[in-house]
Amino acid sequence: MMISVGIVEDEEDIRNDLMVYFNRQTDLICPVAVPSVEDFIRAIRQKPIPDIILMDIQLPGMSGLEGIRLIKADYPDTEIIMLTIYDDTEKIFKALMAGASGYLLKNTSLPKIREAILELKTGGAPMNPQIARKVIEYFNPERQAKKESPLTDREKEIVIGLVDGLSYQAIGNRMGITIETVRSYIKSIYRKLQVNSKSEVIRKSLQGEI
Repeated sequence: MMISVGIVEDEEDIRNDLMVYFNRQTDLICPVAVPSVEDFIRAIRQKPIPDIILMDIQLPGMSGLEGIRLIKADYPDTEIIMLTIYDDTEKIFKALMAGASGYLLKNTSLPKIREAILELKTGGAPMNPQIARKVIEYFNPERQAKKESPLTDREKEIVIGLVDGLSYQAIGNRMGITIETVRSYIKSIYRKLQVNSKSEVIRKSLQGEI
């Protein structure tokens, strides 16, 4: 069965190489190859959306990450593979959480990209080996255990008091410090955790983020 592949890539040479390669295959066709998400949205108003989209992250106008959310909101069955130079963990997980089904680096050969498309079509989640390794390492229990808290031991005691439902005065009495000192610790905790309320601190603590 012929698989239609769309390309959203602002580097013309890369975009054209992919398009020519796909159109030479017996099982792939590339009906849309454009430099931006905005151009892609305009293009699919005139023709059916491709089965699979290859999309860069850094694009003129709307980013690829924004593009994933926009496209998946209107076309939830369309699969998206990121094809990018970025291999940092933050961008990988932002893309996957936004709805991407695969993540490849631009140094991937054309035959390997074709294999990834076929893999995705049969239910896989294609990634370069180094990307897959980052994903595995991220969820490694030992890594999670070693993740350092930004809080000092005293600040952690404050958090325990908040989780226990104690008032600032009760926390101060437990720790042998004044309520003003408790408030000072609270401000430091909010700043380090980048939160604005006691409930957010408690949530982070209960979810193991501290």
